[in-house]
Amino acid sequence: MLLKKASLPFRAVNNDFRRKILQLIHQNKQMMVRDIYVKLRSDQSKTSVHLAILRQVNLVIANREGKKVFYSINYEQLSHVKKMAEQLLKKTA
Repeated sequence: MLLKKASLPFRAVNNDFRRKILQLIHQNKQMMVRDIYVKLRSDQSKTSVHLAILRQVNLVIANREGKKVFYSINYEQLSHVKKMAEQLLKKTA
């Protein structure tokens, strides 16, 4: 169970569309879901599903300002995931 939970961030970033979302938000500092799906030429429902997965593993942060929700990268969590990956690579080498 613990291993499955630990693998969730890796599973989240192991998807081309979610990586594109992360790159786009990183380039723009923060974005609304509408701006994300327009830039990626996708639709709102698909984009929202993928953002929910990224939120679930704490890779993006949703900040509500009135009716608007802005998404930004959680760099602390991203750094943590990177460190875990580096440790796993060292152990397999």
